[in-house]
This record gives sequence, C-alpha cells and structure tokens, in this order.
Amino acid sequence: MALLGALLATANAGASEFAGSYLGAKIGTNNSEISGTGATSDKSTTTYGLEGGHGWDKGNFLLGVDGFYDTNRQVAHTAPADYGSKVYGLGLKLGLPMEKLMPYAKLGYARVSGTGTASSFGSSGVHGGLGLEYKFAPSWSVVGEWTAVAPSENGSKLKNNNLTLGLNYYFGAPKAAPVAPAPKPEPVVVKEEPKVVVAPAPAPVVVEPAPAPAPVVVEPAPEPKPQPKESWKTILTEKPVRLDGANFATDSAKLLKTADARLNEVVEAAAKYTEVKLAVSGHTDNVGKKAHNQTLSENRAAAVKAWLVKHGVAADRIVTAGYADEQPVADNKTKEGRAANRRVEVRYVIREETKVRVTE
Repeated sequence: MALLGALLATANAGASEFAGSYLGAKIGTNNSEISGTGATSDKSTTTYGLEGGHGWDKGNFLLGVDGFYDTNRQVAHTAPADYGSKVYGLGLKLGLPMEKLMPYAKLGYARVSGTGTASSFGSSGVHGGLGLEYKFAPSWSVVGEWTAVAPSENGSKLKNNNLTLGLNYYFGAPKAAPVAPAPKPEPVVVKEEPKVVVAPAPAPVVVEPAPAPAPVVVEPAPEPKPQPKESWKTILTEKPVRLDGANFATDSAKLLKTADARLNEVVEAAAKYTEVKLAVSGHTDNVGKKAHNQTLSENRAAAVKAWLVKHGVAADRIVTAGYADEQPVADNKTKEGRAANRRVEVRYVIREETKVRVTE
C-alpha cells in the first residue's frame, strides 16, 4: 500500500479511456479441487460470470472497485463425486492505461459456495487476479482475465481458478452529434446619411453703369466646393477559438483540463452576445485511415459541444461538423504542420456596437 501511494503521488495527471462506470459479462474455463477430504482430483468445466464497477484516474494509474458473480458447472471428481461452485465478492482494481490498452490487477474478498455433493461447503477467502483490457470502441472493451480463490472450512479447501474472456460496456462515452451546416453570417447593415444637394450657383449680376464717368461691374461669387458623401457602417467581427491536439487524450475524443481556459472564453462570449450561433468543427492530420480520421474529427467536435452545453450554452445555438484532413492550416509533411492540423475550431460572428464613418 505504501508503494501504491508513492506511485500515485508522483505520477503525472492524465485522462484515460477506462475511467467511469462499466458492466460486463464473461465466459471461460474453471479448474476446481477440494483438498483435505481424502481422495481428490482437480477437474475443468465451463464458467459464466457477471461483473461491474467504477474506475477513477489517479495520475497515470486507474484505481477502481469491482463486484463480480461467477457460477461454475458441476463436474465429476474422484470425491465427492459430482460438484461445482458459486463465487461472488468485491475488490479493488489497479490498472495502468496505455491509450486503448490496460493491464490490471485485482485484490479483494469473495464468498465460495459448493454445489451438488459439495453443497455443504461455504466459506470466504482472499480473491485475486490479473487481466488485460482493450478498448475497441468508445463504449466497448474486450477483457482476458485469470482469477483465483481458495477458502478453507473444517480442514477442507475448495480451490477455484478461472480463465475467462469477457465484454464490458462503459456508460457515458461521448457520441458524435449530427453534422449540421455552418451558420451563415448576418448581412452587413449600412446606414446612410441624407445626401447633401448643392444648389446651382447664381448667375452673375451685372450692374448697369450709372451716368458716372466709369461703369462699375460686380464679379460673380465663387461656386462652393461639393461636399463629400458620408455613410455609417456596422462592423461584423469573426471570433475564432482554436483547440490543438494537446487538449485531447491521444487518438481520443476525451477533453483534457487544458481545454477549460479556451472554452471558458466561448462561454463568456455566448453569455454576452445572446444572438450568436456557434460553429464547432473538428480536424485531423493526414496520418491514418480516412474513415477513422472522419469519425475522430466528428467525435471531438461533439465532445466540445457537450462541454459547452454542460456549462450553460443552449444546445440549439451550437452546430458541429467533422472534416478529417480536408481543411489543413499547415503542411502535413512536417511534424509541426501535422500538430497544427490536429485541432478543433469554435467560430462565431458578433456584431460590434462601434460604428465606422465611411467617406465616399
């Protein structure tokens, strides 16, 4: 326990594919034997089981609780003649997630009851096991596991070893939202001031000469210069927010805590500009299969939408889309370029209250 505490205290924080609640079923082979009753023999038979639990990320490790129920078919032994067993219990689970793969160990306590000619046997003991789990879909995983328990009662020991293959379902995995077209920006409204109409210059006035010695001629007044035409325009500004690949678990749609600061900017803008529509788009580099990249880009966009809705943004104000590697912003031939292309963008258009005076 001291070693486990030291490992969890020094590990770097991270998110895994295996955190959360799950429920599963398993099937495999059981090897059992009752010792201390004289003539004994170990036999193998079929075993079935159910299990469920919950796991929490603790640094680079996963720590969880696991409950289980196994039932083993009756099979003929040397003595007693024909028996099986039922095992149920609760234990701790310690795993080491490595993206979609996780080796783990179990340790707990179980109750073992004999069936058939061993129905009088009923005792409890330490239950342990080792396993390997693979996440092949956002909500599904396949598990290979070995477990063992050997409780004693009245000088007899019932040994149970199970080797099983199982299927687990994880609750609450992100799902891709329907792809909707990006919203069109609102039209620019131009407010024009009344135009200034320049009246024609008056005709020159000629004063007839008086009987004075010399006639007096009055020059015409200079024509006024034409006034410039002015109008007012309201400015529309696009506000993009970009989340790079470091904001997600590797090859996953699960958001990391590093994304919170950028997404809080979007939440604040949505609260300030209540008429704004948000367009969330997911993008990848060109590494990997096209279909996988398309699904990953859609799932990451959907994960961002789910985060925004959870923090108060109405779902009908958000549309999502996935574009895989179709819209790169950098060269996919370099490591830096591919990192820039692995991103999610949140774009929205706001109407600035400040108006700009335009002179034609």
